[in-house]
Amino acid sequence: MFRYVHTNIIAKNASKLVDFYKTVFHCQSINETRDLRGAWLDKLNGLKEAHITGEHLLLPGYNKDHPTLEIFSYDTLKGAIPAEINRPGIAHIAFEVDDVEATLKEVINAGGGAMGQVVTAAYPNSIEAVFVYAKDPEGNIIELQSWRKTKD
Repeated sequence: MFRYVHTNIIAKNASKLVDFYKTVFHCQSINETRDLRGAWLDKLNGLKEAHITGEHLLLPGYNKDHPTLEIFSYDTLKGAIPAEINRPGIAHIAFEVDDVEATLKEVINAGGGAMGQVVTAAYPNSIEAVFVYAKDPEGNIIELQSWRKTKD
């Protein structure tokens, strides 16, 4: 069996970031909080005496058989490297929203920020998309997108 399970964000403050994703992106608590430590965890992540706390959030548009957004924090964090859209590795997470501009305002009002400009791109079959990149309060990059049929 193969299925996508979750994406993990390591946060400086997991509870604040959980609140941000619940408020702005309608992620839902599913009572999967974590307070993890022990020899098994140290073997898994290669750290000594690691302690992780956080929560799994149900992503919008999914039911109980979900992929989740896992927002965790370690007691000891390394220095952060600022997220950049062209840095190798996972660049961003994306949410389809009804209104890109309105959601960007919500992101900013909730402590996140804008990145780049809102753009509209034409696609085949009279489809267009509106896109913008934003950042959550901890600097992780989020793509906002909205798709619509254009008039023929």
